[in-house]
Amino acid sequence: MDAEKPSRPGSKPKVRVFLEGRYRKLVRDLPQTVFFCPECKGRGRRKGVDCARCSGHGKLTKDSVQELIERVALPRLRSWKSKFHGAGREDIDVRMLGTGRPFILEVLNPKHPMADLREIEDAIGRACAGRIEVTGLRLVPKARVAELKETKHPKEYVVVVKPAAPLSTEQLARVSGRKIFVKQRTPERVAHRRADLDRQRWVEVTQAEPLDGGNVRFTLRCEHGTYVKEAVSGEGGRTEPSLSALLGTPCECVELDVTAILEP
Repeated sequence: MDAEKPSRPGSKPKVRVFLEGRYRKLVRDLPQTVFFCPECKGRGRRKGVDCARCSGHGKLTKDSVQELIERVALPRLRSWKSKFHGAGREDIDVRMLGTGRPFILEVLNPKHPMADLREIEDAIGRACAGRIEVTGLRLVPKARVAELKETKHPKEYVVVVKPAAPLSTEQLARVSGRKIFVKQRTPERVAHRRADLDRQRWVEVTQAEPLDGGNVRFTLRCEHGTYVKEAVSGEGGRTEPSLSALLGTPCECVELDVTAILEP
């Protein structure tokens, strides 16, 4: 546990407990953290605020990984508030498979800080069956939060690609086993919350497997911070070279999964 100094004389110190674990997200359309409405900025949850975008809910999805974990963990720790820190995040429509993504739940003023962490894992598994799983919960010091967020992990992805034209064995061989260095301009889909910059990243194609119907399943290893969907499509030249350019035909990302958080 970490105790902060009182903010003013006579007030009680704030006590925080930091729980580290890994989560697996088994479904799509589930954000990592609360997906606040971009129109009302979450104010729709307050009485009397009307927002057509979120119908007064203040957020665009009912659940998130954060909320699913909090609903089980906070009552057992007897706390009402926490913060969620992830080692990166996946898009809302991307599953997080493999051994899961590291995270830390920062719990404020728990009255039962020594709750049974294994029981919390099991309870999350029961309450969220088929949606998320949590493993490896343990107490960590506050300093671990910065370490978790600042460590740049490469990641492994499996992406199902739909090409505009059938791909030949020769085309797949052209990219298989290659480590490609790409320049990515901030994608338009995140430009509202990311600086408009050019970033140099590497992408390694480790496997290409043709599927029925003409789609192809690629296994990729990518540098931390790679925009994988745009590395496939090229986004009209904002990513160069892209998988589409190397294959010689436009390609669309149909499904994307994170399958491993790799060691730096």
